[in-house]
Amino acid sequence: MADRLPTPPRERKPALAALAVLLILVGALGAATLVLRAGDRIEVIKITERVPAGQPIPDSAMAPVLVAEDEAVSYVRWGQRGALAEDYRPAVDLVAGTLLVGEMLTTDETLGSDEVIVGVSLRAGQFPSGLKAGDSVAAYWVGDERTAEEGSARETVIAERVKVENIFGESDVAGRNNLAVTLRVSRAEAPDLARAASGGDVSLVIVSSGTS
Repeated sequence: MADRLPTPPRERKPALAALAVLLILVGALGAATLVLRAGDRIEVIKITERVPAGQPIPDSAMAPVLVAEDEAVSYVRWGQRGALAEDYRPAVDLVAGTLLVGEMLTTDETLGSDEVIVGVSLRAGQFPSGLKAGDSVAAYWVGDERTAEEGSARETVIAERVKVENIFGESDVAGRNNLAVTLRVSRAEAPDLARAASGGDVSLVIVSSGTS
């Protein structure tokens, strides 16, 4: 019986082995990065239905959603929802799809049965410098002359004394920046104020909190 031919030694390919190890390491690093990025996401409150300003936020109007954590944004976390109905009210109307942030809330007392919150957008010259939340102001109509149909005999004072609920934006010392302001007003004053605000025709003047 003839001797068998010797089996040739297997050729070792160290370069391929090193490449395989490198690919494994890259894959592991990518998976770790995804895990770390997922850890930077937080569960916050998303508004699912309209909530009027000043009214409690019901559980039915809230849903959890994951967002990337951002220290510059004061998101209200899903775990904080229990304190909302007891201690906070929306300072502005909340609409479906809104991500709730701290600036949208207030701890002020709830609205009275005859009160509503109205938002106005003010241009430079339509508000005094130093205006801040809590100020008492008079609201004036500053548009063009009213037509007869609109009631030209009506006074230009829309509201003699209302409270500034919140201010969104910042004004410089000279009051040259635009501001969005929410005002607490009576239901009787709200229609005229909202109508003037829709045309950008409202100007605010700070008055004494004791003015009647």
